[in-house]
Amino acid sequence: MKISYSIGTLLILLFTCIIPTKSQVLTSVAQTGTFFSNPVIAKDAPDPSVMDGGDGYYYLFATGGGIYRSTNLINWTYLSFAFAVQPSFVKNGGIWALDASKIGDKYVIFFAMSVWGGVDSCGIGVAYASKPQGPYIFVNPGGKLFYSYEIGVKNSIDPCYVEDNGKKYLVWGSFYGIYAIELSDDGLSIKNGAEKVKIAGSAFEGSYIYKRNGYYYYFGSVGSCCEGVNSTYKTVCGRSRNLLGPYVNSYGGTMLNNQYNILIQGNNLWAGTGHNAEFVEDRSGQTWIMYHAYSRAEPDKGRMVLLDRVLWKNDWPYVINAQPSTQSSKPRL
Repeated sequence: MKISYSIGTLLILLFTCIIPTKSQVLTSVAQTGTFFSNPVIAKDAPDPSVMDGGDGYYYLFATGGGIYRSTNLINWTYLSFAFAVQPSFVKNGGIWALDASKIGDKYVIFFAMSVWGGVDSCGIGVAYASKPQGPYIFVNPGGKLFYSYEIGVKNSIDPCYVEDNGKKYLVWGSFYGIYAIELSDDGLSIKNGAEKVKIAGSAFEGSYIYKRNGYYYYFGSVGSCCEGVNSTYKTVCGRSRNLLGPYVNSYGGTMLNNQYNILIQGNNLWAGTGHNAEFVEDRSGQTWIMYHAYSRAEPDKGRMVLLDRVLWKNDWPYVINAQPSTQSSKPRL
């Protein structure tokens, strides 16, 4: 069979046959006009949250409090530390898993503070700003929204803000269960009289909920997050017709019973693929996911940020081969 190629295709083939050094693979995106290569942030920036700033930029918030900015989800520039002052409501606590949203006329960050093993003393904080790059100031002294022991949920980390039918919710939790609770009208406190609802079991953390075609999709991470090349983190999902569940996998198993579909997992290049950011839909209707992973070649660089396209079949999401891509077409933003 005779195969012919256009000049453009030949050029792409020529470029992809040039083998880059290990350093180039980890620090650059593809130099062709229509493709990019993972990672898109080649340094430690775990637990990403992505927000459209409404000013021509996307903003990415990472564990530790760093903010990055991009126009295309591929080329990111570090800006600054998120907060006006250091959060302090957990003594010696780290700043984990910032979740950024615009609520009304404010940009709002929910975040966790914890120390390893501090399942009762950790908690969720909240801060706001007048512009997406901050600096973010606390609603309460030290930033506290609640402690684990106050809300009755051990290891209260990994917040996710959700709006639904005019109501505002916080989803959070880890390997002691995933919970949701209604927030006040301004989204900055728990609504008076609100009761928490358990929506997923003890296998998950890194929650994110996305609504599409009448379904709510719960995305979370299972496995170990932070053991370098030995990390078993993978991103999983289920869906429901209601925000508060029940969420099920494609075989009808419930996420309350720790059943799920695998969306993306490690391969021979990447380990610990988890804690995805908010999905971004481009102008052609394609859906994109950002998440962190360790390079098996250079795990000491930490949890880098990867970008992949999410496809849909029968209203179920999937990523090609259920693993990180090495090269993909760019989002059409």
